[in-house]
Formats: sequence, C-alpha cells, structure tokens
Amino acid sequence: MFSAALLKKFQHIPTPFYFYDTKLLGETLKAAIKSAEKHNIELHYALKANSNKDILKLIKTAGFGADCVSGNEVKQAIDCGFKVNNVVYAGVGKSDTEIRFAIKKNIFCFNCESIEEIRVMNAIAKSENKTARIAFRINPNVNANTHHYITTGLEENKFGINVWELDDALGVIRKSKNIKLIGIHFHIGSQINDLTVFKNLCLKVNELLEWFSNRNIFIENINLGGGLGVDYYHPDVKPVPDFENYFSLFRKFLKIEPTQQIHLEPGRAIVAQCGSLISRVLFVKKGVQTNFAILDAGMTELLRPALYQSYHTIENVTGAKRKEVNKYDVTGPICESSDCFRKAVELPETKRGDIIAIRTAGAYAESMSLTYNLRSKAKAYLATDL
Repeated sequence: MFSAALLKKFQHIPTPFYFYDTKLLGETLKAAIKSAEKHNIELHYALKANSNKDILKLIKTAGFGADCVSGNEVKQAIDCGFKVNNVVYAGVGKSDTEIRFAIKKNIFCFNCESIEEIRVMNAIAKSENKTARIAFRINPNVNANTHHYITTGLEENKFGINVWELDDALGVIRKSKNIKLIGIHFHIGSQINDLTVFKNLCLKVNELLEWFSNRNIFIENINLGGGLGVDYYHPDVKPVPDFENYFSLFRKFLKIEPTQQIHLEPGRAIVAQCGSLISRVLFVKKGVQTNFAILDAGMTELLRPALYQSYHTIENVTGAKRKEVNKYDVTGPICESSDCFRKAVELPETKRGDIIAIRTAGAYAESMSLTYNLRSKAKAYLATDL
C-alpha cells in the first residue's frame, strides 16, 4: 500500500498523523452507491465513524445522506453540505438544546429511543411551531454476535424502545400533535461479519411490520442501521466490502410494499480501510520476556485496542525489506498500561525513527481521539494533499 515515494513524503511530516487513501475511499463510495441504487436503498453515512470535514465532503458528493448521534454531528453534516432532508438523528440521550437545533433545521427524521423522549420532543416542537418527524428506534432483542461493547440490540442494552413498550409509545404518539411517525429504526451492533445476523434482523422486522399493519399503521421508512464489518487482519485482500451481498440480503428477506423505503447507515464499512495511523518509533526497549517498540502514537490517537482489545494490522514501513524478524509489544507513550496496540507482533528488526503504519484506522480513530496527558490532536492528511 505504501510506495517508496509515499514513504519519502511521510519522513518529512511530524508524527503521529492520520493518512487517508482517497483513491480507495472513492472506490468504496462508488461500489456502495452503485449497489444501493440497484436495490433502491437510501444510504446515510454514520458520522460517528469519522467526522473529518474533508472526508465528509467526499462522502456527501458521492450521494450519501447523514446519520448523526449528537447535535454537533448534525451541525457538522449540514456545514459539510449534506441536505437537511437526508439527515437522520439517533441517540439515547439527546439534550433539549440538540433537539431544538435539529427541529429548527427541519431534518428528515429523529430516531427516538424512549417514550419520554417523544414527549419532550413534542413539547419542544410545539414551542417552535414545528412538526418533528420521528421513527421509533426499536430494540429487537437480536444478538449481533460481536464485542459486547458494540452490541446495541439486546434488551440489556440502553438503546431503543423495547417491543413490549410499543403500545404505550403509540398511545403517546396519538396525543402528540407536533409529532409525525414516519418510520421504524434498528441498529443492533457494529463490526458484524456474520450476515446471518442481518437475516435474523429482517425476520424480526417482518414481524413488527405485521404488528403495525394489524393496527392500521403504515410504516413508510424502514431503517436497518449499520454494522457491516471489515477485515482488520487482511486490509489489502478485499479493501472494498461486499456491499452487493450485504444490500441484496435486505431485499431478499424483508417483506415490504413497493411504497416502503429501506434505509441503511454504513460507517465503518465506508471509511475504515482507507485510513492508517502513521507513527514513529521513539525507543526500542528490551524487557524480561519481550521487546517493546514504543511509538509516538498511543491510545489517544487510536483508542479501540485499549477500549475493547481490537486487532489492527501493524507494519514497519521503513524496515519492510529487513530480513531479521523479532517480536515486539507495540505500545504508545501514554501513562497507562492499557496503552498497547498489540503484543508479540512479528516485525522486521525495528529501530528508533522507523515509520510504523497501523492499518484500518479510518473508522473510530480520529473521531475517538483524546487529549489525555495534554496530548496535541494529531493532524490528518488526504493522499491528495501530499
């Protein structure tokens, strides 16, 4: 992935920094849009994966809507040119200020996650003399078979309205003059590689659509959320996810009317593989049982390994042609023992000053970055900038 010319450019940029392969991002966006249009699926990019303004503008230009989970994400999407009538806003804890801002902007839809939220939203919409369009975010109690920190569709999770609460939720809707129910929404988790999970979700959605139909309620928009995983172990084998197989599954198993619209909210699948965290080796330290390669990037630039022990491919770009191979615990400089990207990584002999690339960092790296230890925010560069 990293040519000699690119490595030469890396040598002159202060590390750590995020690098985005815009060619790969373009190929990914093209593949997603092509397949979505084939299956008549509306796509909303999940800003939580990566909210870099330059990245967002490319995604907007490709034809995506925006999926937001905070008021600032709604503002960022609008500022980057996403059409307000293609912005959806989820989140289990929207503040009154955030709700009011989005209502004033006339966004397409709020994905409401509790009965109390519906009541609050109705009151705010009334005070603004507006009607807020909403979807019930329903907790379908479907297991995503992924890490428990990124599983969101079980009854034990904080997200969504439980199925047994739907009658009460409808009762509140009937009394809410400034609320219009236009859809239902689901998001069961992230980094899902077993597509059977999505089939199970479709079957559950079919049951719920029948439940609404039996109550003479037509659900116009069915939003299945996101969650499609990527290959962290082999980032160059299939860098563009199989969107066709993924999207066709919903068309195959969902029982919907021609006038009903399917929405999906990919995030990781769009941006993960185009991004890398580029760092330098500060020190190589010999330990009792292992060697340490201590980088100038840490959990402040890529939190996922410390947060949920995630795997990222790590490459010594400078030493790629060195024959001697050793094992290293690849760590950062942060004052936490959890600041470790991976243990016992086989790398070419690694030396102070070597450029290290941590791959598949386009999603949930820059967007989750921290200033802990008073760290400076790492800059980001697109390939077209270099």
